[in-house]
Amino acid sequence: MTDPTRLLWREAAQEQMHAATLAELRGRHGTDQVSFNYRWEHVTAVVALALRLAELTGADAETVEAAAWLHDVCKFSHGEQHPQAGAAFARDFLPTTDFPPDKIEAVAAAVADHMGLWRDEPLTVLESQVLWDADKLAKIGLTAVFHWTGGALAGHKMHTLERLIHRARANDWLPRTVASMHTPPARRAAAARLVAFQQLYAALERELTGDDLI
Repeated sequence: MTDPTRLLWREAAQEQMHAATLAELRGRHGTDQVSFNYRWEHVTAVVALALRLAELTGADAETVEAAAWLHDVCKFSHGEQHPQAGAAFARDFLPTTDFPPDKIEAVAAAVADHMGLWRDEPLTVLESQVLWDADKLAKIGLTAVFHWTGGALAGHKMHTLERLIHRARANDWLPRTVASMHTPPARRAAAARLVAFQQLYAALERELTGDDLI
């Protein structure tokens, strides 16, 4: 029987993550009233991808969804240490909700494992693999184009199209990310997304230079 005194875990996790994104906006821009909340858009995309991958791979859906909601909850406050800080947060926070107690450590482990844009050694636990893949898939393809563009334009700096193209070209880690994907669905999607990403910026550059006239 569900304890009525405990928070509903999904809604509570969303609230915690959204509050963290607003704190990040205030820290970066001095206000949370900006045109695009990159961190929130990223996290919600990761949740959707993690749930779809769980369905396709047999990973535990509750574990990967909770980990997806919380994986960046300490991103701004702890920087490169945010996976470990996020894991500690999950261990403290989830027991205050109705989340299954026997799955909390699996959530924390997945959050702790999600660091890095590529991996030299693959992860071995399926739920950690799914979160890692979902997190990185959200950084590849057309999703990344709109997320990064929206995030750049939400700040106070001026950005030209040429500057945005230059930033995209600087992401030379993307092929390594694609090669690091764990699950077969993520490997297929990552390869296709990288092609779409590269083709979009190549087409934009051809338009801006007039090379499409030839």
